[in-house]
Amino acid sequence: MDVLAQWMTTGRPTQPSPPPQPDGGLRFAFYGRTSTLRHQDRVSSHGWQRDMADHLITGHGQIIADYFDAGTSRRIPWPQRPQAAQLMAAITDPNPAVDAIVVGEYERAFTGSQFATIYAWCTRHRIQLWLPETDGPVDLGKRDHRALLALLGAQSQREVLRARHRVLAAMHNQATQQGRYLGGRPPYGYQLVDAGPHPNPADARWGRRLQRLAPNPHTAPHVTWMFQQRLAGHSVASIARSLNERSIPCPSSADPHRNRHRTRSTWTLRTVAVILANPRYTGRQTWNRRANGTGNPRSTPALSARAAHPALVSEQDFVTAQQIRAPRPTNDGRLRRFALAGLIRCGICNRRLDSHWNHGRPTYRCRHGHTSTQSTNQNRPKTLYIREDHLIDKISIRLEDQTTNSHNEASRDRTRSNRIAAALRDSGSFVVCDSTGCRLESINST
Repeated sequence: MDVLAQWMTTGRPTQPSPPPQPDGGLRFAFYGRTSTLRHQDRVSSHGWQRDMADHLITGHGQIIADYFDAGTSRRIPWPQRPQAAQLMAAITDPNPAVDAIVVGEYERAFTGSQFATIYAWCTRHRIQLWLPETDGPVDLGKRDHRALLALLGAQSQREVLRARHRVLAAMHNQATQQGRYLGGRPPYGYQLVDAGPHPNPADARWGRRLQRLAPNPHTAPHVTWMFQQRLAGHSVASIARSLNERSIPCPSSADPHRNRHRTRSTWTLRTVAVILANPRYTGRQTWNRRANGTGNPRSTPALSARAAHPALVSEQDFVTAQQIRAPRPTNDGRLRRFALAGLIRCGICNRRLDSHWNHGRPTYRCRHGHTSTQSTNQNRPKTLYIREDHLIDKISIRLEDQTTNSHNEASRDRTRSNRIAAALRDSGSFVVCDSTGCRLESINST
């Protein structure tokens, strides 16, 4: 310690201390960790953890190796952390260079049951494990050490869960109530523009600013055109084919810097389907769309209460586009239309019935998951078939459909089928069929 540091510590001047001599004590390997490089300073985080370790082992030995994982979550096991894995490999060497491991803070190194695993591993290799919380080497033979480590493990896990819950709950609120853009690649058809200073005063003073989505003048017209084509009844495949024929750049070509993981330069069916199913094009902000819907903030999809950016399609047109099934062309050029496609479910296996053209009529069938790639199973339920016109007759009675006679029977049946299908979608209902008959159920009841 130099003269000024000695004075700062003791409050009085003193003679310089002679340089420390090796005391022949334990050889320590230091381990530390920081979870992110974006919001934490690696040098500062490493520094204070190393200081804690140096203070702990004073008079017991010296640190001869330093291992620090930066940008690694504590939930990752030690063998999967780059620096921790190197430390473990060095210890398993036939002639290990260290006698003990010292960490700067328990919660930086362990969570859940990780400590018990590493402690057992260290014991097996005759390596001590030192913690500041135990003021020295851990000894699980002591009752107070066992109680303290159990408390630290629960506290570390609780910190992870609380932090995750707070962050996800805040993001859910920011998306629903504020319509805030929360990061990620902007959808095809949009670009990022400045949305003013950050609402947090401290972040604003550092120059951080918000962003929002705005239509990209080069790609937004193509998105609008896709929805128009879908509303006109065109299939997703035909839309993709038309885009390729017109040499319209696909998302990976239009924005290669943000789509470096994409290698294809043409439109695919999946690319168009994803765009047509993205509610952001209605102007509403979304977050966590792939949630499982268990009811907590981290799993509930978020939709902004009001428009957060300019829309490329109206909400009504977007919802209508989700319900469209493109007509299927035949060899003679005529179209096969299935009015109830997607609206019928099997009462046996709960699958949607496949649209199936049979004897010149639209019908629906369910093979209960059986395909031609599988061998016949005698226990498989009999394939369910139902004609669309028979089903319409049954549904119309339940919906109290008032129809009038028409001279053109085929035209009347077609119009009636479309009217029944529209009534089902508007009421949020679907048809459940099995070998005993059919019934109507509401989507909300499922």
